[in-house]
Amino acid sequence: VQLQASGGGLVQAGGSLRLSCAASGLTSSNSGMGWFRQAPGKEREFVSGISWNGGTTYYADSVKGRFTISRHNAKNTVYLQMNSLMPEDTAVYYCAARKGPYASRTSYDYWGQGTQVTVSS
Repeated sequence: VQLQASGGGLVQAGGSLRLSCAASGLTSSNSGMGWFRQAPGKEREFVSGISWNGGTTYYADSVKGRFTISRHNAKNTVYLQMNSLMPEDTAVYYCAARKGPYASRTSYDYWGQGTQVTVSS
């Protein structure tokens, strides 16, 4: 199973980015997917999760109302639209997949390599 995250970069505060996660080696339409992030010196934290059909989504309180998770199962891809970015959103963002179909805030089986998001003030 491979999860390839992309779309990170440098953006000014208030700007937007869209992260993508392309999955191979699994049928993403059967899998819950999620995004996590890890800032320097901090533990990895949950950002957002989505069920196999997009019917259930979860968000961390810190990103609720600013980030939107979505998926395109025909493309085996999950997205994270990030708006109103703040310097505290700076982190390496990782996508993750579950063996099961449901969304989760905690339990994932496969992890991608991460993409850097840097928000300047």
